[in-house]
Amino acid sequence: MSEWRGIPREEIPWFPTIHEEKCIGCQECITICKNGVLAFDEPSRKSKVVNPYNCVVECRTCARLCPADAISFPEAAEFTAFINARLSV
Repeated sequence: MSEWRGIPREEIPWFPTIHEEKCIGCQECITICKNGVLAFDEPSRKSKVVNPYNCVVECRTCARLCPADAISFPEAAEFTAFINARLSV
């Protein structure tokens, strides 16, 4: 996806953040996400974000299904404000 609602995807700050201290290395997030956003880092035995702009805007499935609550996304209010500002230009 190169654009979302007419906004270039690379300009949209929507992608997961892996909280390494919480990640248990189960790789559930990697299994769930079919867009190649995440990969397993062997040295740390943790998941990591490798293709952030492959993330589907507003998808939070990996975070909802993470058994360790180790994944977060931008706050909804901040993201909505960002999108509203961009769409009103």
